[in-house]
Amino acid sequence: MQHNNIVLVGFMGTGKSTVGRFLAEKLSWELIDTDHYIEKQEEMSIAELFTKHGEVYFREIETRAIQSIMVKSNQVIATGGGAVLAEANRVCLKENGFVVALTASLETIIQRVGGDRNRPLLLGKAAEIVPQLLQKRKHAYDFADYTISTDRLRIEFIAQRLLVAYRKQTKG
Repeated sequence: MQHNNIVLVGFMGTGKSTVGRFLAEKLSWELIDTDHYIEKQEEMSIAELFTKHGEVYFREIETRAIQSIMVKSNQVIATGGGAVLAEANRVCLKENGFVVALTASLETIIQRVGGDRNRPLLLGKAAEIVPQLLQKRKHAYDFADYTISTDRLRIEFIAQRLLVAYRKQTKG
């Protein structure tokens, strides 16, 4: 199967947006961050969407956004951490892209997202909530074509490793 997109999945704080920006620039592809895409479509932040409409509503919008995004080619897609919770999203991402799961240790994730007030699932309690969410989602990213830890690795190295895996997969 020929993949025209690279899809980055993983828990919040694993580096999807950062690695995605670097990779898109390196490939001269478009970067699509699904959360930013949704914010633009809905004209409000993810935090506001959660507050006003709840997580169920947000997840429905997220599924529609993923379906719209995945019809195009030559994109690096950085998904929201929970995008893979819906089976329909996992199927759509896998059918239309090379899926890379980014991982990081609990300590790294808490360090990266602990002070971020724009993460509605954390409610300002990262040290308490992150371990619970990680446990709930521990197999959520298992469907990925390739997995790499972002702990203590430079972005260039992560991008190089996943591009090698992508090229192997797409060449057959």
